[in-house]
Amino acid sequence: MYVQYYDPTHNQNPVPIVLLHGGFHTGACFVQTPDRRPGWGLYLAEQGWKTYIVDLPGHGRSGFVPNFSVMPYQRIINATVALLKQIGPSVILTHSMSGVIGWQIGKTHPQLVKAIIGIAPVPPADLLPAIAKDSDEACPEDRPRIQSCEDTKKYFTNSDTFPKETFEDYFRSLVAESARMSNERRNVEGQGLYIGDPQILFNIPICVITGDQDKRHPYEVDAETAKYFRGDFIWLPEVGFPGHGHLPMLEQGNLAIANLFINWLNSKGL
Repeated sequence: MYVQYYDPTHNQNPVPIVLLHGGFHTGACFVQTPDRRPGWGLYLAEQGWKTYIVDLPGHGRSGFVPNFSVMPYQRIINATVALLKQIGPSVILTHSMSGVIGWQIGKTHPQLVKAIIGIAPVPPADLLPAIAKDSDEACPEDRPRIQSCEDTKKYFTNSDTFPKETFEDYFRSLVAESARMSNERRNVEGQGLYIGDPQILFNIPICVITGDQDKRHPYEVDAETAKYFRGDFIWLPEVGFPGHGHLPMLEQGNLAIANLFINWLNSKGL
């Protein structure tokens, strides 16, 4: 697993932060925006955080994984745990599909997790119905998933704050995704990753952050995820940031949103 490290420029925080991208993306979404503004990685380092940006196995700079179409979440969970064992207990920031990784590591290795920030994170399988294998939402696992241009415009770049003039560059940055992970994420035939007892994570500070124009993450869904873990929920329009969708790390005002979760971490003593 490829990991890009940003060294803090001053006031070094002893707790590292690990940024895990979502489906079809790479760590590049935390490096720079499509219109060439600074991403969250460098900004967090400038604020004193030892920042680690991951390309999940099989994505971007991590390179090829054999049988990628059936690569399960556990492959990525194991790699992330190995990273945390090297760098020490850390804040984990997840986005969308990588939300599963944060919940599972919090369950299995709580001693390695100082806090979890979920940006429109996938709920644990406990909050999802099991979907039949012949459902339209199930993915064939004989090939990786490819994000279509139509779905990208509908679900990823639809917000008022996404720099739409950069769509072609952004769309070219997307990569294939594991069909097995997509089925685990959707709890096809009950194969999603369950928590069982959410109390396991109650001692870990958790914050879920969601924009009002994210079509796949309505208020009720992400508020329920935060409630399940007794975490905090930040609905962006309620704190003065309307017009955000599924990619707040790339949208206009991305650094202001970074300040929101930095302030939240500070309020938790981190």
